[in-house]
Amino acid sequence: MMKGLNGILKQAQKMKVRMEELKRELSERKVEASTGGGMVSVVANGAQEILEIKIEREVVNPDDVEMLEDLIVAAVNQALKKSGDLAAEEMTKLTGGLKIPGLNLT
Repeated sequence: MMKGLNGILKQAQKMKVRMEELKRELSERKVEASTGGGMVSVVANGAQEILEIKIEREVVNPDDVEMLEDLIVAAVNQALKKSGDLAAEEMTKLTGGLKIPGLNLT
């Protein structure tokens, strides 16, 4: 009985170490999303942090700030979705597809 428990604890420790490594790896991986035909682009990392926002000069119109705001929000949301999808994909690889309650990369 004790050997089985020790084995489970060792596996859990290995998974914890691998999750920490995965978090580091994801923070270094980048995804990009753009809106308005590339007029606004956003780069995020796999840790769901926004790293960069680029706005083309042509889309900056003082008479239509709302359009620019909408493009930025849409691009940020797309980048965060891609980032979340990347993290979920890597987590699935780590767990072999098992859904483990409470086990996440955040």
